[in-house]
Amino acid sequence: MIGAALGLLLATAPVAQAETHGIMHLDSDDAFARVDQRLRTAIEEKGLTLMSVVDHAANARRVDLSLPPTRTFVFGNPAVGTPMMQCQGSMALDLPQKMVVRETDEGVRLEWNSPHYLAERHALEGCELPLEKIAGVLEGLASAAAGR
Repeated sequence: MIGAALGLLLATAPVAQAETHGIMHLDSDDAFARVDQRLRTAIEEKGLTLMSVVDHAANARRVDLSLPPTRTFVFGNPAVGTPMMQCQGSMALDLPQKMVVRETDEGVRLEWNSPHYLAERHALEGCELPLEKIAGVLEGLASAAAGR
């Protein structure tokens, strides 16, 4: 009974995390273009640097393949990322931060890596890092982009 209640709570949570992969996600019923624009605005308003946007669907079209609209936003703040890389150089594999916006059969999905997962992946437990604050910023960006 407790497991069923917990499952229901997790299924209805506004931000969900894949059980074992550290992938957070949030869905939006809004149009892809609006979610894309709101994410760009939210990144700018948070004072983060948008370094690149990879348009995977456009890349697929160049080789005569197809994907639904799918973009990876690469952004960050060196004041936050640098201490993570100072703690463990392998963090450079996962930084700067990334957020994927993709169209699914159910709407538009935003996905990103949990900073807690990245800390575990890169063995950052010995470092004092603002993981909760980073998680909050990422969730806030996704919420703003989703129109919530």
